[in-house]
Amino acid sequence: MNNYTIKPDNLQGSQIRALLERHLDEMRAASPPESVHALDLEGLRAPNITFWSIWDGDQLLGCGALKQLDAEHGEIKSMHVHSDARGKGVADKMLNHILDTARTRCYTRLSLETGSMAEFAPARKLYEKYGFTQCPVFGDYQPDVNSICMTKVL
Repeated sequence: MNNYTIKPDNLQGSQIRALLERHLDEMRAASPPESVHALDLEGLRAPNITFWSIWDGDQLLGCGALKQLDAEHGEIKSMHVHSDARGKGVADKMLNHILDTARTRCYTRLSLETGSMAEFAPARKLYEKYGFTQCPVFGDYQPDVNSICMTKVL
């Protein structure tokens, strides 16, 4: 079994900054500009967002964030696994951490937005495995053929 460590991250380290830049580059390459909803560093520093990084020793493997939409509803943001760490259970560990945190906060619903294109099929498959289903847009999202919103009742 892996020994990955998840820790709160202040988004100051060079490794996390590089990983998030790669994440944004991948989102921009896969989606038209108006359909990229990934947050930049400043957006992830908002007071209603908790951000974590996941490590194997001193190697950064990925990240994830939880945004509080209201007292009972959270949104998964910036789930990303470094390409070298994909297929090794990193996303499962981070998603379980976010789900556990949402339950601890007494959220009754957890939602997310992801792309509708083929590049996002692995992400959609992961979320479906954990019981997320497609839903109408929520929060500030607008209907977009390039986006899929998903939700899970906790």
